[in-house]
Amino acid sequence: MAAGDSDFEAVVLPHLDEAYNLARWLMRSPSDAEDVVQEAVLRALTYYASFRGGSARAWLLQIVRNTAYSMLRLRAAPETVPLDEDEAIHADEMAAMLSEAGLSPEALLARVQARRQLDSLLAELPVELRECVVLFDLNQATYREIATITGVPIGTVMSRLWRARRMLIRLAARLKP
Repeated sequence: MAAGDSDFEAVVLPHLDEAYNLARWLMRSPSDAEDVVQEAVLRALTYYASFRGGSARAWLLQIVRNTAYSMLRLRAAPETVPLDEDEAIHADEMAAMLSEAGLSPEALLARVQARRQLDSLLAELPVELRECVVLFDLNQATYREIATITGVPIGTVMSRLWRARRMLIRLAARLKP
C-alpha cells in the first residue's frame, strides 16, 4: 500500500457511514445508496491528489451528493421515490435490536413506528430541503459544511432548513387525529 493510500484511508474512511446515510436519503434505496457510495469513494480515490485539505467530511459528502444526482439524472428518476421493502425491519433484526438496546417489545415497536413516520414525512419534502435536514439533523454537519456540499450560500442553507422544518410540522399535524 502506498503512503497516499493510507492517507486516503485516514481522511475518507471515517466518514463512510455519513456518506451512506446521505446517499440513502437522496436515493431512497439502500442498494442504490451502496452503489452511490462505492462510486463516490472511487471518485474520491481518483481525485484524492487534488484534495487541498479542509473538511474531508464536506469534500466526501459533496462527491456523494454529486454522484447521487448524476445517477438520478441517468435513471430519470422522479423526485420522490417510494421506500424500498429492504427498509422493513424483520423479526430476526428486531430480536437483535431488543437484545442490544435492552428495549421492551413495545418500546421497540414504538421506535420502529416513529422511524417509519419520519421516513414518510421526509420523503414528502423536496429533495433540496430533505438533503439539508439529513445533513444537519442526522449527520450533524455545520451550516458551512452543508453550504460547501450543496454549493449554495449559508443563508440559503439556513432558509432551506427553516422551510423544511415548517413543512415537516405541517405534514405531521396532518397525521394527528
